[in-house]
Amino acid sequence: MTLQKRIEQKLESGLAPVFLEVINESGQHNVPAGSESHFKVTVASAQFDGQRLLARHRMVNELLQEELAGPVHALALHTLTPNEWFERAGEVPDSPPCMGGSKAEH
Repeated sequence: MTLQKRIEQKLESGLAPVFLEVINESGQHNVPAGSESHFKVTVASAQFDGQRLLARHRMVNELLQEELAGPVHALALHTLTPNEWFERAGEVPDSPPCMGGSKAEH
C-alpha cells in the first residue's frame, strides 16, 4: 500500500470527512522520483465544528503521527468544517514552495 493511500485511510477512519483529498506533491520538490514525502491534504469534517485551526491540525497530526515521524517531510493542511468547505465552493490555496530547494532551481 502506498503512503498516500495509508494517509487517506487513516483520515477517512478517524475523521469521517464529507470531503478528503490527499495529493502527493513530492514531484514538485528536490527528491528522488517516486518519493512520497510532501503531501497536500484537504479535509472537511464535522469533527472540526467549533474547533480552532490549531486544534484541527493537531487532530490530523495525531492521526498521522507515525507518518510524520518517518517518511513525511511536509504536510500542507487545509482543515475545514463542512459549512466552510461548501462556502468556499471547494477552493483551497496552492501549497507554498518548499524552502529546501525545488527542482525548478536546479
